[in-house]
Amino acid sequence: MTARAVRVVLADDQPLIRTALRMVIAEAPDLEVAGEAGDGAAAVELARTLRPDVVVMDIRMPGVDGIEATRRITAAHPDVHVVVLTTFDDDAYVYGALRAGAGGFLVKDMALDDILDAVRVVAAGDGLIAPGVTRRLIREFARLPETARAPREITGITGREREVLTLVGSGLSNGEIAERLHISVATAKTYVTRLLSKLDARDRVQLVILAYETGLVAPPG
Repeated sequence: MTARAVRVVLADDQPLIRTALRMVIAEAPDLEVAGEAGDGAAAVELARTLRPDVVVMDIRMPGVDGIEATRRITAAHPDVHVVVLTTFDDDAYVYGALRAGAGGFLVKDMALDDILDAVRVVAAGDGLIAPGVTRRLIREFARLPETARAPREITGITGREREVLTLVGSGLSNGEIAERLHISVATAKTYVTRLLSKLDARDRVQLVILAYETGLVAPPG
C-alpha cells in the first residue's frame, strides 16, 4: 500500500516563490500542494479548512504576518506543522517564529531539495532548523530583556533527562548526545521522546527554546 502524500500549504506573498516550490513539490511523489496563500490571514483560513500536514510559511507578508499566522495555526490545530521559510540576512525573527510554534526555520537560499527534505522531517513530527540558524536563535534570545528570559525551574524530569535537555539545547543530535553520555543512540532518542512528553513540547525545537528559557543553556555575551 502506498503511503499517503504529505499535504502542504504554501504561504508566501511572492508568487514566484510559490511557483518554484509548487513545481518542485509536483516532482516529489510523497508530497502534494493542498493550497496556496498570499498572506497570513489566508494561510490561517486554509489551515482551518484544509488541515494540511505542513504549512510552509513566509514571515514578511501583508496584514497578518507569518509569526502571528503561525501562532494562530499551531494554537488552533496542533496537528498542523509550520515550517517558516524566509530570507536569512534580512529577518531577525527566528526566536519569535519558533516561540510561536514553528517546527522548523529555513532560509530561501537553501537548495529546493533540502527544503523538501525539511518538510518531510517536520511532517513526521521532528523539529528542524537550517544550519547556522541555531546560532541566530541564540543571538536573538540573548538580546531579549532579562525579564523575558528569567530562568525558571524545570520539575518532573530526572537528572539524566536534564543532562539530555541541556545537550539538546546546545544543538547536539541524538548521535552526538549518545557519544557524549556514553549511551546508545536508541537510548538517547528515548530520553528525548520522554522529554517531549513530560514537558509538553511539540518537537525538538521547543526543547531548545525551553533549555534557554529555563537557564539550562546560557546565551553568549
